[in-house]
Amino acid sequence: MTLTPLQKNLAIGIPLAIILINLLGMWWYNHEPPAFDPIQRAQDHAAEHGHAPATGYATTAALIDVTDVLLSKRGGYLSNDIMPPWVLLDNVPNWEFGVLTQTRDLARAMRNDFSRSQTQSTADPDLEEADPLYHYDNARWIPPDTEGRYKRARDRVEAYLDRLTDPADPDAQFYARADNLADWLAIVEKRLGSLSQRLSASAGQRRFNTDLSGESEARQSTGAPQEIMVKTPWLEIDDVFYETRGTTWALIHFLKAMEVDFRDVLEKKNATASFRQIIRELEATQEPLRSPMVLNGSKFGALANHSLVMANYVSRANAAIIDLRFLLSEG
Repeated sequence: MTLTPLQKNLAIGIPLAIILINLLGMWWYNHEPPAFDPIQRAQDHAAEHGHAPATGYATTAALIDVTDVLLSKRGGYLSNDIMPPWVLLDNVPNWEFGVLTQTRDLARAMRNDFSRSQTQSTADPDLEEADPLYHYDNARWIPPDTEGRYKRARDRVEAYLDRLTDPADPDAQFYARADNLADWLAIVEKRLGSLSQRLSASAGQRRFNTDLSGESEARQSTGAPQEIMVKTPWLEIDDVFYETRGTTWALIHFLKAMEVDFRDVLEKKNATASFRQIIRELEATQEPLRSPMVLNGSKFGALANHSLVMANYVSRANAAIIDLRFLLSEG
C-alpha cells in the first residue's frame, strides 16, 4: 500500500508531536513548590475560620498547609501517576516522599505525644484516625486512591484544629512541653542522620562497623564485617538528593511553626537561638540547583558533588538538633 505525502507527514509528525508534548509536560511538572510563611498561613487560616489563638495552632495549621501543597502543587500529587508524562518523572515524586515522611512523623507525634498529657491518657479521636491515613501506600493508583486518603487525613487534622480552639471542648489539647518537643526532635535526628549517610555514599566510602559501639555486652542477630563499602547506585543518586530536599522543605515549615507554639519552652531553656540555627541550616538546602542534573563528581575533583554539599547542610542541622535536645533535657 502506497502512502500519500499527507499520510507520510502524519506518520512522522504525530509521534514527534506526542514526544514534544511529553517533553514539555515533563519540564512543566518537574517543579518544586516554593516555601511559604507558615505563621502568616496560620493567621490567615484563623481569620478565615474564625478561630481564636491557641497553643499548638501554628504547628497544626502547618501540617494542614504542607498537606495541601503536597496534593495541590503544580501537577498535583505525582507519586502514583502511571501515564506519561507524569510516570516519566522521578525528581518530584522523590521530593513528595520526603515531604510525606515528615508529615507522617509529625502526625504520629501529635497523636502519641503532643495531644496527650501522659502515657495513660486517651488519644485524640481525630488524630487517631488521621495518623494511619497518612501512612497509606504513597504510590498506589488502584482505588481507593492515595490522594483521597491523604485528603481525609487532612480533614481529620482540620477537625482537631477546630476543636482545639473551641473553649467548650477541653478534650482537644496540644501540650507544648520540652519533653514532647525533644521526643519529636529525636525522630527528626534519626531521619536526617540516615539521609546524611545516604548522601555521603554518593562518592563511595569504606566505613568501619560501629553498630555495637559503646556497649561491651551488646549483641546483634547475625555477624557483620568489620569494614563495609557503601556506595549509592548511580541511578539512585538524584532520588536521594530530591528526597532530602522534600524532607528539609517540610521540616523548615514545621520548625518555624513550632518556634511560635514552643516559644515559652525555648526561652526558658535559652534555646531560641539554637532552634533558629537549625532552621537556617535547613534553609540552605533549598538553594536553587543551578545545573540540569545532580552532579556526582569525586570528593575533590573538577566537578561538583551536589550530594556531598547537601550532606554537609543536613549534618550541620542534625548536629544542632542533638545540641538542642541536650539543652531541652539539661538546660
